Amino acid sequence: MITRSYGSGSPVTLVAHGLGATPGEARIPASGLPGTRVVVTLPSHGDAPDAPPGYWDYGRIAADLTSVPADQAVGVSLGAGALVRVLSAEPDRFHRVALLLPAVLDRPRPSFTLQQLSDLTVGPPAYVAERRAALSRLEAAASQLPGQVAVADASVLSAVTVPVLVIGAVGDPLHPEDVAEETAAAFPAGELWLVDSPAPMITHRTEIRHRLTSFFGG
Repeated sequence: MITRSYGSGSPVTLVAHGLGATPGEARIPASGLPGTRVVVTLPSHGDAPDAPPGYWDYGRIAADLTSVPADQAVGVSLGAGALVRVLSAEPDRFHRVALLLPAVLDRPRPSFTLQQLSDLTVGPPAYVAERRAALSRLEAAASQLPGQVAVADASVLSAVTVPVLVIGAVGDPLHPEDVAEETAAAFPAGELWLVDSPAPMITHRTEIRHRLTSFFGG
């Protein structure tokens, strides 16, 4: 895993991307946040080395994320699941957490292929090409992640008393809205925002940035 820091001072925000995220896409949740933003690049993404055998496990990814000192955190999809795993073990690890497009909580997600992920990619042609190139390195992830859960029992998250913002999508088959609803409900201070779009990171980028800035400024 590689980390890159942007900005300076406090607070320090950890930003964990989703599976197959391009470098530019990985930085989106960090845009506009005050203080220092530490954006991770997971193995087999961007300029990070290929993942070692057996890497694609929520516990393994969570262990990598806990190695980054941070006051608060943002996770997208795979990154959101890994942060949920972190919170299940360390409820007071962060002061605030935002979980964008959670794909799984305590029930396994259906299997998927890289071709399916590629076919569901939308946006400008340059982005689609970059995203498809990123997915080409993730065959092992596509075979290992289905069947896994972020936590075995969501009730353990009742110990997490910090504010948790969950942003879900409507109509995204890879990030079902019921998973977002269940994730927000699992946290005592959980807040849910469902965006009426199957691709809110593209269609509602400005609104998401403003919501995150407001949330972490609270």
